[in-house]
Amino acid sequence: MFALTPILRRKVSLASPERDFFDRFFGAFDVSVPFFEEREWVPAFDVSESDKDLIIKAEIPGMDKKDINITVSDGMLTIKGEKKHEKKEENEHYHRVERRYGAFSRTVRLPREVKAAKVDATYKDGVLSIKLPKSEAAKPKKIEVKS
Repeated sequence: MFALTPILRRKVSLASPERDFFDRFFGAFDVSVPFFEEREWVPAFDVSESDKDLIIKAEIPGMDKKDINITVSDGMLTIKGEKKHEKKEENEHYHRVERRYGAFSRTVRLPREVKAAKVDATYKDGVLSIKLPKSEAAKPKKIEVKS
């Protein structure tokens, strides 16, 4: 029985346990519950590393680059933004709205020291790419063994 139970990775809301119960129940079956639709929107991240850089890619489709704020401080990268809701037309009658809107904030601990002054960010086709050059202290140094 327990082997078939899906593992859920969500924050537990202590403010309203009844909502959490329904979210967990219906979330396991991927069924939308209209009266419990309010959820936090958080973009997905990919974090990779090359010899010279840390690369972070975030999926944030439908945003304007001026609504994205990126900061690097104390070994942490924070991306904040707001995905604004499109203006609804009066003649349109929505049957279902699944796209998420609203403000988000996501912070990632960087696995290496980086040169914060040389961070480069680009936004294209809904993907934010951030290149963080590694500091000299973070790069591996070959040590010669003497005899």
